[in-house]
Amino acid sequence: MTGNDRASEKPIPSPDADSAQLWRGLRDGVLLLQHCDKCRHVQYYQQGMCRQCGAEDIRHRPACGRGKVHSFSVVHRAPGPAFKDDVPYAVLLVDLEEGPRMISTFTGGPPEDVTFDLNVTLVVEISGDGTALPRFRRS
Repeated sequence: MTGNDRASEKPIPSPDADSAQLWRGLRDGVLLLQHCDKCRHVQYYQQGMCRQCGAEDIRHRPACGRGKVHSFSVVHRAPGPAFKDDVPYAVLLVDLEEGPRMISTFTGGPPEDVTFDLNVTLVVEISGDGTALPRFRRS
């Protein structure tokens, strides 16, 4: 495959040892957050230890899937050929109810529907290659 062929394909996640459980959970329709047994910190994106206290006693627990838009941007110019059919779309920074913030995209309506403090709910969408992607829709 040449570089030009790759430019027309959307990037897909590359799970590693820390994030593999997150991607398996998404395939099952669940966003897994890491909870530290020592300091009770909740984190997203997955790591081998707590970012708050450094402990390795962390457990995956399902998120409730609810959050609020902290910030957003509407993309009108595709970042590459693979995204030309998607514009315009909204990229969200969501405050999850459990505490962490997460970047994702909006689905289920035009990007003009997005506002600050909009209540959103997680939906897992399966891409053409079978990858489960976390997205958010209006609650």
